[in-house]
Amino acid sequence: MKASCKQTVKFLLIILMLVGFTPIKAQDSIGEYITISGIVKDKNSKKRLEYVNVSIPGSNIGTITNNDGEFLIKIQKSLQVKNVEISHIGYNNYIIPVKEQNLANVTVLLTPNANVLREVIIHGQDPRSLVEAAISKIPKNYSPESNLLTGFYRETAQKGRRYINISEAIIDIYKTSYNQDVNRDRVQIYKGRKLLSQKQSDTLVVKLLGGPNLSVYIDIVKNPDVLLDMETLPYYTFRMEEGTVIDNRPHYVISFQPNTVLPYALHYGKLYIDKENLAFSRAEFSLSMDDRNKATQAILKKKPFGLRFKPIEVSFLVIYKQRNGISYLNYIRNEVRFKCDWKRRLFSTNYTILSEMVVTDGKIQKEGIPYKMAFRPNQSLSDKVENFIDEDFWGAYNIIEPTESLESAVYKLKKQHK
Repeated sequence: MKASCKQTVKFLLIILMLVGFTPIKAQDSIGEYITISGIVKDKNSKKRLEYVNVSIPGSNIGTITNNDGEFLIKIQKSLQVKNVEISHIGYNNYIIPVKEQNLANVTVLLTPNANVLREVIIHGQDPRSLVEAAISKIPKNYSPESNLLTGFYRETAQKGRRYINISEAIIDIYKTSYNQDVNRDRVQIYKGRKLLSQKQSDTLVVKLLGGPNLSVYIDIVKNPDVLLDMETLPYYTFRMEEGTVIDNRPHYVISFQPNTVLPYALHYGKLYIDKENLAFSRAEFSLSMDDRNKATQAILKKKPFGLRFKPIEVSFLVIYKQRNGISYLNYIRNEVRFKCDWKRRLFSTNYTILSEMVVTDGKIQKEGIPYKMAFRPNQSLSDKVENFIDEDFWGAYNIIEPTESLESAVYKLKKQHK
């Protein structure tokens, strides 16, 4: 039987008292650029759509909509881009023509794909065999070369509904060929900023160790220990669900759940597999809470004596995007919800840690990130970046637009620092 670490998340929560930080020097912005901003909605219901991919066709440049369906993408003028493509699971792609000028407040109405895709569901095909076939094709379907990706990472901590920690960074992500394991894949912080609550009652906070390393550890295709290990597939029951469309391509949808009890927590969720080339395009999964002690062991490193910790939910979303027949990591999201209370106290406090990373650019590069410069799994982002100061801090870099609630939280936390 495999060691329990094989199935646990490889970054951990740590509950501790606030400590100081080591600032890093911010770099200058890059080049002149145009901006396109707007909101993406369902054409029929007018519902705002979150996690919608916004990209430049044929390139790694892009971003994603926030929880309010809003986006802003910055494009260097020298690239002479003609179109911006909007794509989302279950919808037809949408093209925004680009000219040499800014576009603001664009409303994009995505049309749901009406095709029920009955041909995608092949009754009698074993879904586990389909997953195994997709795993066997990983070396062919994903980048055969090393890449240096640029990404935007955001991490927030909420106490109840109130934000107590907001940390963000532009990161470099070095990924070796998908023929290799993750041992040489590394993350480096390029520039970042943070805001921490100054209230005395918030001095007890929860930190996420190794958060920016989401892009390494939760890349389920590159790091099969998380989910797609051939040796652990027998621990799950797989079921074929109704198919869907991603990037105008039909997809199998396969759900899975644990079928056995092990000394560590397993996962349940859904895998989205491209019908044509059997590439994994999307994975939605959560840590099983059937045994909360096992779930706690998977995510919690340490806590103060006398503090009781109860996990509620640990969920993940991983998205890949195809370009010229090759799939690349595009977006990762992780949400951890839990309760904390002290012994002899009547009420507990709800906390939520939300972290997300979107790849905003990338290029083929053989040279990796030196180990001395890499972000360590035992480090916390808020300890490595400086406080919010400059309004134009990100310059020409693409980020995930803050939601209205997050902008409000930033304003309130800034006031505490004055």
